[in-house]
Amino acid sequence: MTYFREAVITAITLIALAIAITVPGIFAANQALIFAIVLVTLGLWATGLVPGYLASLFFFTALLLPGLAAPDVVFSGFTSTAMWLIIAGFVIGAAITHSGLGAKIGEVARPHLSKSYPMLIGGLMVIGMALGFVMPSSLGRSAVLVPVGMALADILGLEKGSKGRIGVAVIIAFGTNMPSFAILPSNIPNIVLSGMADKIFGMEFSYADYLLLHYPVLGVLKSIALVLLTLYFFPAKVEPTPIEVTKDTPASSRKQMILMVILLATIGFWATDQLHHINAAWIGLAATLVLLVPRLGLVPPPVFKGAVDFGMLMFVSGALALGAVVNSSGLGAIIAHQVVGALPLAEGRDFLNFYSLSTLGALTSVFTTMPGVPAVLTPLAEELSQATGFSLESVLMTQVIGFSTVIFPYQVGPLIVAMGLAGESTRHLMKMTLSMAALTFLIFIPLDYLWWVALGWI
Repeated sequence: MTYFREAVITAITLIALAIAITVPGIFAANQALIFAIVLVTLGLWATGLVPGYLASLFFFTALLLPGLAAPDVVFSGFTSTAMWLIIAGFVIGAAITHSGLGAKIGEVARPHLSKSYPMLIGGLMVIGMALGFVMPSSLGRSAVLVPVGMALADILGLEKGSKGRIGVAVIIAFGTNMPSFAILPSNIPNIVLSGMADKIFGMEFSYADYLLLHYPVLGVLKSIALVLLTLYFFPAKVEPTPIEVTKDTPASSRKQMILMVILLATIGFWATDQLHHINAAWIGLAATLVLLVPRLGLVPPPVFKGAVDFGMLMFVSGALALGAVVNSSGLGAIIAHQVVGALPLAEGRDFLNFYSLSTLGALTSVFTTMPGVPAVLTPLAEELSQATGFSLESVLMTQVIGFSTVIFPYQVGPLIVAMGLAGESTRHLMKMTLSMAALTFLIFIPLDYLWWVALGWI
């Protein structure tokens, strides 16, 4: 197995170098080398041949040693607000687990979700979808729901590493992230798209129009498909484990009450960010500070040390930095222009144009990750509008279909983080993302097209 892994890694590297060398007319010399490094990194992340953090370290080192990118760009993932949301997620999760609040909430939810395994999976998806309307951060939603879901899995006899427990982790990871692509302020790519459209074209999106256009297919139908896929790939039976209901001591009850107040205040600030305009990351940072106060005892130092997964932070920082490097080096625009030139875009071919634009966003995200798609494609929107005959707003909206189509898990950091919080391997995500991508290209994009035509967007 070791020899096979080494052979595959060598093959990925040679293929990447060969591709970079054979496109001198498209890229400058430095860009070709960066492109090769990006391809190797993507290959390592996609195949899981090495731990994600090791692939990120390769990415950093390969760019910095020959001076292909500036350190502030290479390490931009570490300075991203997303990193503080991830840390906040680890700390909030640790507090919920350590205080026993997760187990208590699990006990309350048990009568409603324990009737069957499909009821459990479907119920967790509905909760994740509902949180998307009140919490603007995917990582925040994961931080709140993962500990509760894992506690519920324990209560229902789903052991660590079992298909049932993995299914719970997977559905929470997707449920707290995927439907929110269809809710304007609830995901980073949505916000980037909105900001770029306003900055470049002076265009503001309506919350209601955005929701009506995207949520029926990207929110509801895709969520149903995710539930069905989870039940197919991770089948299980719910067998509640008899447990002794121990009476909480006054000290533990006090801790749970304090934690509940802190969580409600945090969620309240997250839900009202349109009013106070405080970044969700800084709200999470403030919550982390309070939770770590020694006197409260919610997250003691030993618990904190075991809660934060440094390898996960390295992996996510690499994924975030990759998009920044691709954009700052000019690779993103070059790749997008090359793909646009190869697409069969022409006025009058409405379905083909719609399908091509949606696919363009999905393929671009493989290189830029999801938040990078609007940054690369929005400046091309006017050109694409002229080529297709679509309105500028319609062209911009097709990006949402693209960046909500996940092919590889590394494209969406919150999916990786949620699995880390659940303590389950991220490799289980691959079969879900590939299956959902296939269903999207075969079923959901055509359904989206019909829905857009019915609404008069095309």
